[in-house]
Parts: sequence; C-alpha cells; structure tokens
Amino acid sequence: MRSAIWIETADASIVIDSGPDFRYQMLRANVRKLDAIVFTHGHKDHIAGLDDIRPYNYFTNRPVAVYATGETQEALKREYSYIFTYPTYPGIPQINMNTIYADEPFEVCGLTFTPIRVLHYKLEVLGFRIGDFTYITDANYIAPEELDKVRGSKAMVLNALRHEPHISHYTLKEAIEVATDVGANDSYFTHISHQLGLHDVVDSGLPAGMHLAYDGLVLEF
Repeated sequence: MRSAIWIETADASIVIDSGPDFRYQMLRANVRKLDAIVFTHGHKDHIAGLDDIRPYNYFTNRPVAVYATGETQEALKREYSYIFTYPTYPGIPQINMNTIYADEPFEVCGLTFTPIRVLHYKLEVLGFRIGDFTYITDANYIAPEELDKVRGSKAMVLNALRHEPHISHYTLKEAIEVATDVGANDSYFTHISHQLGLHDVVDSGLPAGMHLAYDGLVLEF
C-alpha cells in the first residue's frame, strides 16, 4: 500500500498523507473519525485519496482540518478544483485549510509537528517529528541541520525504495546509513518497491534496531 500513517491519541485522529489506497487503509484500521490530514508534498501517490474524506464530514458534520505548504496547496487545488470552487454545493469534501511554513513548528490537535525539510530529487518534501517519533518519506537528501532535528527520536520511519540507485529516493543502503547516523532506538523503512525483494529475507539481514515496515504496523508511545 502507499506510504501513510495514522496517529491516534485519546482526543485526536490524524493522518499523514492520503494516497490512492486511503479508503481501504482507513476501513482496514477501523478509523471511525478523522480530525486532520497533514501532507508531506503534492505528488499524486500522497494526495489522491482526499476525496474519500466525505464520510467523515457526513458522520461528524464538520470539516476535516488540512495542513499543507503553499506549494502543496496549489497541487490540491489543481487536483480537486471543485473543493475550492465558490459557491460550493452539497456533498463535496469539506476542509479547513491551514498553511505549513517549513521552518516553523505547528500544532495539530494538541500535538506539535516539527517540519523536517528533505529533498525528493529537486522537490522539497516535508518530514515531521512528533515528540519521540519522526516520519520521513520520499527523500534522497537530508541536510545536516535538518538531520539534527531528528536526533533523539526513539523511532524513525524513512523511505528505502530498492537496492539500485534512484533519482529521488534513498536506496536501502543509503537509508541504513542515515538511520545509523541518527541513532534512533528503532528505524523502520517504508515506501518500498517490489524491487527490494522478499520482506522476511530483507528484514532478517538488517542491522540491529532496523526493520522493514509493513501494512498495519502499529507503534505505541
């Protein structure tokens, strides 16, 4: 499935990215309410599920808060022009847009999100640190000063597409090097392609404290 996470606290339900699998992912995880979506960037495989928030609007009778940079908002407006058209009509997804500024931490439902600026080839993508947890996807370069924001995390999620070099994603070897540098207690590799190999085979060969993520993985803090 496409890379995304669901954060559940006693009071909030937050998703980072809503890809094409969004509807099935939410049904599978039995997510009964959705307060907010935080976007890393505007590529199709990270925004294609936004239309499927309609049931949450219906059952809660309120909009879903959306957090995105100005550039990602432009991608959302191109993809979902009908959401942003006035006057609106009944039944379209209802959102409250909030702007992320890459150098400023922001709050979502009582949780502080610290943006981590990374490069996805030439496109700036945001990872996020939330307390002891850091989530980074679609990266092939992280500047030293941004990596410093990650240090001290108990758990980190990082993309590792395949073994062969790629123009915009870390290879498994590169992801291991970044994870080793950060030194989190546990590192999980995501945004994996079928070219990486069989899960159990690859996972068993990883250094201590490093793991391949999988659909439905749950971490508790």
